[in-house]
Amino acid sequence: MPKKKNTDQETSGNIPATAAKSPSPAPDPRPPAISKKIPKLAKKNKSRLPRRQKKAQQKAANRQ
Repeated sequence: MPKKKNTDQETSGNIPATAAKSPSPAPDPRPPAISKKIPKLAKKNKSRLPRRQKKAQQKAANRQ
């Protein structure tokens, strides 16, 4: 038994005729969501040079 076609549907798919005839205005574009991700701490390229300098100075002082 074939299905009966509703009168509120267009022939070009399952879109109701009322929705196809009166397209809704485009919604306002939302601003992009602000990411709440906490960034990782940046690595500091800090060597142990001050400690090495201190030990080198102590060794130099002991030699004299």
